[in-house]
Amino acid sequence: MEAITCNGSVDSLPIFYLMGIPSLPKSLLLPIFFVFLLLYLLILVGNALILLAMVEEPSLHKPMYFFLTNLSNLDLLFTTTTIPKMLSLLLLGDHFLSFPACFLQMYLFHSFSCSKAFILVVMAYVRYVAICCPLHYPVHMTPQTNVALAASSWLIALLLPIPAVVQTSQMAFDNTAHIYHCFCDHLAVVQASCSDTMPQTLMGFCIAMVVSFLPLLLLLLSYACILASVLCMNSQEGRSKAFSTCSSHLMVVGTYYSSIAIAYVSYKADLPLYFHIMGNVVYAILTPVLNPLIYTL
Repeated sequence: MEAITCNGSVDSLPIFYLMGIPSLPKSLLLPIFFVFLLLYLLILVGNALILLAMVEEPSLHKPMYFFLTNLSNLDLLFTTTTIPKMLSLLLLGDHFLSFPACFLQMYLFHSFSCSKAFILVVMAYVRYVAICCPLHYPVHMTPQTNVALAASSWLIALLLPIPAVVQTSQMAFDNTAHIYHCFCDHLAVVQASCSDTMPQTLMGFCIAMVVSFLPLLLLLLSYACILASVLCMNSQEGRSKAFSTCSSHLMVVGTYYSSIAIAYVSYKADLPLYFHIMGNVVYAILTPVLNPLIYTL
């Protein structure tokens, strides 16, 4: 395989050098490694226990829990895409990443992120049907429908990042391209190129808006309908049950979009580079750590 270099010639594929967090003192590398390792183990154990409970407990074989297993699987895949390399970087100083590995990591990171947003929307829809149309719930939420909704979420998310990843891979890079990040985030890789970065930055921004704000609008619409339905209930017990059904999902949605907001503000605000990097790291770790805790409350 060959790629375009910054001088316009066709050469062997470049190597990417992950800068990590440039201003981080070396004395903090080991403590941060152990913090990230602990968080990663919590993610693995917490989500594995949720998956085990869903398989072993027949009473949990319901649509809501079926989509929760999808969310747990996504958290495992999403974090495994980035955290092991971050741990290797912090402990061993393993900064290098090959061209195919970098773009595979970029593709998987953004695909799983998209899948999570879509699964959260589907979970809101399940709660909408359960609360607003309880008599139609068994008809609408059949196993076939559940599988179709989950498969559609995964398929769309796997397809969405392809144009951005393919076009970014065709940009020109130095033989050793320095990426100011802990992993191959799309924007960080684009900024490491010596090509015109504006088209790819704009494409990445447009995809991010579609993936972030369209699901958010659908979530808000679902919960507006749920709230209207709950307020029309005469029974206090019915209202409490409806709110308890939605509380865990609302907390997960809140942490998910809070981490996106942190990443977005750290990028747009006039802040040092390491704030932007840490904003993305928070986005990559925060929700997968909190989701098992929220759903086991």
